[in-house]
Amino acid sequence: MWEYVMEAGAARAAGAAGAGGPAPPLVGSGEVPAPAASLIDRTAKLYIGGKQVRPDGGYSSDIVGADGTSMGHVGLGNRKDIRNAVEAAHKGAAWAGATAHNRAQVLYYIAENLLARADEFVARLRALTGGRRGAGAEDARHEFDLSIERLYLYAAWADKWDGAVHRTPMRNVTLAMREPVGVMAVVCPDEAPLLGFISTVMPPLALGNRVVAVPSEPWPLLATDLYQVFETSDVPAGAINIVTGTKAELMPVLAAHDDVDGIWYWGSAEGSGEVERLAAGNMKRSWVDYGKGRDWFGPHAAGREFLRHATEIKNIWVPYGD
Repeated sequence: MWEYVMEAGAARAAGAAGAGGPAPPLVGSGEVPAPAASLIDRTAKLYIGGKQVRPDGGYSSDIVGADGTSMGHVGLGNRKDIRNAVEAAHKGAAWAGATAHNRAQVLYYIAENLLARADEFVARLRALTGGRRGAGAEDARHEFDLSIERLYLYAAWADKWDGAVHRTPMRNVTLAMREPVGVMAVVCPDEAPLLGFISTVMPPLALGNRVVAVPSEPWPLLATDLYQVFETSDVPAGAINIVTGTKAELMPVLAAHDDVDGIWYWGSAEGSGEVERLAAGNMKRSWVDYGKGRDWFGPHAAGREFLRHATEIKNIWVPYGD
């Protein structure tokens, strides 16, 4: 059988050469060139427990770029994927026990490794969004640079978001300790897919929370491109978990999940109302914007407000005598 295959291949090659065209490579000869990267149908996986995993349902969604062409596919997560991500986040409890200095160093490391791939991410931003105002490369570069700035900001805050000592009417010293909420769900904004992800996921991460994130629905590839950055930046398994998919399907599961301690939602007014209603069922902390939107490029998209919502206060009363 092999002889027939080789003879047929040789005959085709001879025919092409006789017609003046280049001889095609023979099948099985080792001369077949690798396919171009643009021809590979790449489907980005979910990121759960420090590993890239396929979605439970096996479905994927096509992501379209600014010029209308397909930029790749992402997995569509479902209820079981959320359950797995929350379990992985609870197993990553060592992140909350790490020193604030150690968490800061990890965030600095993420920024350094992301900066080393600046051209790649700027090109991806430009291809997907066309730039914030449609200007292209200049806006894409601005979004990337601001994302690096936010990483450095929260790395610096990681070991400086301290508590306080309160004066009380009794003979006590009252210590107000800022502690992480626990496992937090973050439904990221659709706009500014890289900057919005960094601006909403890094504050809770910096303060010791473990995060289950749902990235931008129209442009999730900026978040999935970060997998390798996280894997090479000493981020422990379970500290960051990313489930791509539709907000309408994943948000209610996260808001009603009894093992999720807090949820941030950046989306529509209807979705915000549903988050608060479902979160009230198990006394979960919630932070929503009721569709008001936020300028992720402005000064109100970072800082103390985000840190405050990412921590809870534990008061410790210490009595003392004369």
